[in-house]
Amino acid sequence: MPRTEAMDRAIRKYEAEKVERVVFRVPKGEKEKLQQHAKAHGESFNAFICRAIAEAVERDTEKSE
Repeated sequence: MPRTEAMDRAIRKYEAEKVERVVFRVPKGEKEKLQQHAKAHGESFNAFICRAIAEAVERDTEKSE
């Protein structure tokens, strides 16, 4: 089913209200490795990145307490 203009508007509205974009760079070839790792663990690339960041923040917070 092709996306309609109404679907595009709904997506833009949701993204404007609910999410923020973060751009980061990795060395060539690293993106593919990260995507494969996420897939192997049953996660989307975005979910894997969010989980990895949350775990690092939690670990760093525990160290500083």
